[in-house]
Amino acid sequence: MTDTLDSLELRPPEQRERELMARLPQLVARAKAAAGWSRILKDVNAADITSRAALATLPVTRKSELHALQKLQPPFGGLNTTPVGQLARLYMSPGPIFDPEGKGKDWWRFGRPMYAAGVRPGGLLQNCFSYHFTPAAFMVEGGAARIGCTVIPAGSGQTEMQVQAISELRPDTYVGTPSFLKIIIEKAQEMGADISSMTKALMGAEALPESLREWFVNNGVPHVLQTYASADIGSIAFETRSGDVRHPGMVLDEDVILEIVRPGSGDPVAAGEIGEVVVTVFNPDYPLIRFATGDLSAVLTGVPDSPCGRTNTRIKGWLGRADQTTKVRAMFVHPSQVHEVTRRHPEIVKARLVISGRMAQDVMTLHCEVADPGAASGAAIVESIRELTKLRGEVRFAAVGSLPGDGKVIDDVRDYT
Repeated sequence: MTDTLDSLELRPPEQRERELMARLPQLVARAKAAAGWSRILKDVNAADITSRAALATLPVTRKSELHALQKLQPPFGGLNTTPVGQLARLYMSPGPIFDPEGKGKDWWRFGRPMYAAGVRPGGLLQNCFSYHFTPAAFMVEGGAARIGCTVIPAGSGQTEMQVQAISELRPDTYVGTPSFLKIIIEKAQEMGADISSMTKALMGAEALPESLREWFVNNGVPHVLQTYASADIGSIAFETRSGDVRHPGMVLDEDVILEIVRPGSGDPVAAGEIGEVVVTVFNPDYPLIRFATGDLSAVLTGVPDSPCGRTNTRIKGWLGRADQTTKVRAMFVHPSQVHEVTRRHPEIVKARLVISGRMAQDVMTLHCEVADPGAASGAAIVESIRELTKLRGEVRFAAVGSLPGDGKVIDDVRDYT
């Protein structure tokens, strides 16, 4: 029997897709009961949203818009369906941006990545995410309560005490950032402390390069997995393993519908192409519908069934930021402006704005994939560029499929030397 938190992770993909789509109308209807979503989805009939194609017609709400939305309607922009007084906790990150937590069991859905990392009932973990204003530590607490393990609420900092707690209390798992675990291990080596009980780690909030992962293996933590989560969404995806073998990519959470869209737009890209992560989350207190994270990723295609038994879609993990806004001749140029050019000119299959030259001598060129590059005319497109960006731009045509599939809509290749 495959070792997963529950049977949802083992569903045939067709069954999962069917059940997620069946839940969509109810989610949209519940969201529309909140003032913010009622405004965003004002022309949407919830009963019609029963497929990915229907979902893709809804507006995208971007993480970058949260600050303005929350100032307009404090504290959560009217996106919460549960009143503030009935929530469990409120969090604050720089901006400020506020995030809610409801009272449901494992509200952040963190039990799945923790279980995949090897956390089990009766185990003991050292929780080194911060408990100060941010939800990461409480994501771990919720997952631990669901699984039935014990938590050392260590937080971050106080490195010598961290080492002392590990050496004397003997936790089997570390949960926190990669950089802080490295600091703890180096401090333990300096102190001559035995922290060999801690053989598993679940990392988040920072990049985890392969060189650092290998360093952990060579320094006594052989089982290291990474998770992808955010303060507004909770768990999005996570790595899995079977024994000592780590599986490719990250598997999606069971309560998330993922879309990968072209940055600056809401248009889904082809499977395997890099784009912006957009999620729809089945959260009864804080439903998020087509919420653009600002992160780049891609669906992992052509991978065999995972030996761990989990059947959900896998993504390549975090591949950078989607916000490619840049400044040209003192004017900001945004991916959404490039998208608007392509919308106005449907002959453009795909576009990439390349900024070249030297500072103060910028050259802005829109490379456009079209069906027949030799017969295409750029005059109308040049005019659209000028109207939308207030800048002069050139146009070059290319064959369909010739532009890189790396998620870049704006590519700044200027010489800054």
